[in-house]
Amino acid sequence: MNKWIDKKAFQKLIKEGQSIMVGGFLTCGTPELLIDYIVETNIGNLTIICNDAGYPNKGVGKLIANHQVKKLIATHIGTNPDAGKLMSEGSLEVELIPQGTFIEQIRAKGGGLGGILTPTGLHTPVEIGKQKITIDGKEYIVAEAFGADLAIINGYYSDHLGNLTYSGTARNFNPMMATAADKVVALIHEEVENIDPEHVITPHVFVDFILGGAI
Repeated sequence: MNKWIDKKAFQKLIKEGQSIMVGGFLTCGTPELLIDYIVETNIGNLTIICNDAGYPNKGVGKLIANHQVKKLIATHIGTNPDAGKLMSEGSLEVELIPQGTFIEQIRAKGGGLGGILTPTGLHTPVEIGKQKITIDGKEYIVAEAFGADLAIINGYYSDHLGNLTYSGTARNFNPMMATAADKVVALIHEEVENIDPEHVITPHVFVDFILGGAI
């Protein structure tokens, strides 16, 4: 199966009301080109799942600025004042999750688990509406696993099958998100003939489509 697609084919994957996971940490490891392609579609009512809100003109901030995002699930939005403004106005729904809990919920989805137990957020607004259980006298919040319709991730090297490596800290959330979405699109820097199996971070079975052009 040829996993390589172009801009037009990628844009056909974007649907109204879709949930999309976006790799990256403060836009490091974010597939900027794919975000630009989504901006061009003007498709809206998206639920974006990302570590943060990016910046006003970078990362998922470009989608927020273009009013394509209905809901943002993130760990913080402090680097994007526009996101804070829209949230205060009621134009953007924002769900904030402690960062460690956020990635473990995604990891749980990828592993076929129902969720995780965490003490983080007890006795804070984080616990509102959440189930809590006690084990050995210690209380935990039940944080349910979650995934997305689509994940867009930023790799570095890929072989023709879609086995991926990453560049340094640009790896961050990308490998976990690749396991937790119905469809996964990887933006990569370079295709290589072979990757040492010991160096593969994301196995090709998790990657549905590949585009070139990552920096």
